[in-house]
Amino acid sequence: MILTRPDEPHHTRLTRNLNELLQELRVAQAGVQILFAFLLSVAFTERFQTAGEGIHDLHLVIVLLATLAAALLIAPVAWHRVLFRKRRRAEIIRAANWCALVGLTLLAAAMTGTVLLIVMVVLGSGWITFAIGSAIGFVFLLLWFAMPLRIRWR
Repeated sequence: MILTRPDEPHHTRLTRNLNELLQELRVAQAGVQILFAFLLSVAFTERFQTAGEGIHDLHLVIVLLATLAAALLIAPVAWHRVLFRKRRRAEIIRAANWCALVGLTLLAAAMTGTVLLIVMVVLGSGWITFAIGSAIGFVFLLLWFAMPLRIRWR
């Protein structure tokens, strides 16, 4: 969605919206890159090598979620570079907005999965592990999506 100011020219508005979006993505990009690095390093620890197949499967799913999140959160930067000075800012903003929302969703899933993975290693599988994972997922859902959508619809 392109934010508007009544006295702002269309080109200026597009430039401002793109700059704001790219600034927001910088925060998410740093987070997903740090998480990705952590997940890659986990696979080379001794404790992980002796973990069960369920832990390995969960880890692989989380790595894939983080990979897709990184691809989506970094994609708008590539779009901007490829389409630089081609007068395609409106299209870049629409695509980047979609990439950001889907990327943040996948990042929330990857972060929830990472917490679940750590809790499974520490406490094992059980209802407490499920409850903690569910609670973390709910926090992301509430803070990143439900609350802003509630404000948007008011």
